[in-house]
Amino acid sequence: MKAVSRIILDPSVLAGKPVIRGTRISVDLVLELLASGWHESSILKEYPGLKRQDILACIRYAQEIVRSERVYSTTPHGKITG
Repeated sequence: MKAVSRIILDPSVLAGKPVIRGTRISVDLVLELLASGWHESSILKEYPGLKRQDILACIRYAQEIVRSERVYSTTPHGKITG
């Protein structure tokens, strides 16, 4: 499965936010539901147009964004604390 084939960025849909192809359901909505504790089955029940592969594509999309992120330390000695 390629996330790219299921996730689109179209300026005419939700102002260009990444959405699941063929829907107006944004990647961030799916990720927010998962982060809030929703189970995959609950998301699929609430949004019957989605498929399991769409949820996985959202997770993959987020993973690819984070992987390509560059972090630069602005603290002395390169230590980053949370």
